[in-house]
Amino acid sequence: MTQIMLRRNLTFFIILLALLLAITFPFSDDNQDIDEFFGLTMGTSYRFQVVGIPAELTRKVIAEEIEELLIDLDSGTFSTYVPESELSQLNRYDTNIPFEASSEIIEVLSLAQEVSTLTNGAFDITIGPLVNLWGFGPDSEISRGNLPTNEVIEDTLEHVGYNYLLIDVARSQLKKNADIYVDLSGIAKGYAVDRVGTYFDSIGVENYFLEIGGELKMKGFKQGNENWIPAIETPLDTVPEIYAVINSGGKTIAVAGSGDYRNYFEENGERFSHEIDPRTGRPVKNGLAAVYVIDSSAARADALATAYMIMGLEEARALAESMDQAAYFIYRIDSGEFADHQSKAFNEYLDF
Repeated sequence: MTQIMLRRNLTFFIILLALLLAITFPFSDDNQDIDEFFGLTMGTSYRFQVVGIPAELTRKVIAEEIEELLIDLDSGTFSTYVPESELSQLNRYDTNIPFEASSEIIEVLSLAQEVSTLTNGAFDITIGPLVNLWGFGPDSEISRGNLPTNEVIEDTLEHVGYNYLLIDVARSQLKKNADIYVDLSGIAKGYAVDRVGTYFDSIGVENYFLEIGGELKMKGFKQGNENWIPAIETPLDTVPEIYAVINSGGKTIAVAGSGDYRNYFEENGERFSHEIDPRTGRPVKNGLAAVYVIDSSAARADALATAYMIMGLEEARALAESMDQAAYFIYRIDSGEFADHQSKAFNEYLDF
């Protein structure tokens, strides 16, 4: 009998948002107030906390400019649900014909290709057909207990491969040389966070905490000159518990996480995670429960966290150390409990 336990994939930090706000509020008395901007975008929610809006600007103007930016990035560019978005048009476009692309989509696809190459294909934006095949996409049949056969998996793999997408940065053109479907859900929210951060930087904001669908970026301090302190969740599909705490130290950092414990199904006692290896076409079973990555870019952190989950502990931590990347790994041990490992670069952010 198949037990379906598909959950909305709200990444770890958004689940702890209430806790985070409890840490953030109340503030000490200070000359600067905190302003919050919140709403919906990219199929999820956003919340931006800003300390010290420039005097020449109003909350209304900033809210309108943020909304315009997010609408353009979502329905105008990256959405796979809006038929006229740029990504939807690319997915319908014929193979072997150049597609004129915006600077935004070129930038995101170039970063995605970079991470794909770096991780030997563990991160792949063309994985959508496999996600659907295993029941984690909009065209699922897995709920009826129909596990895909080896033959079907191999057939589907013929339509998966980041190398099937060619990027000509100089000409701002894309070209598909196979029938592929591009889905940027594993990197677009992080990119949107980065763009919002760039917006606030441009208007002179020195302190902020940004979150879209669990992807984070923070700069400076909250009121009272206190650090932003997001939490890492214990990787259990139960009531959220704090596993560890990150201390930003006033630096400008982005944080993203990935895990296998809130979006999975079980059949005959076997667990199938939504973390699917695009190289094998199958859900991973490597013992990793969750990964957190700190980087200057939320988009890059998002993509790397996904890739590390696919790669497994040994391969992922070796890569993280070789790049001096701040990464935190939570993995299962034989007793059923959790153990953790952090790269050297992550140590400075742990609030022991």
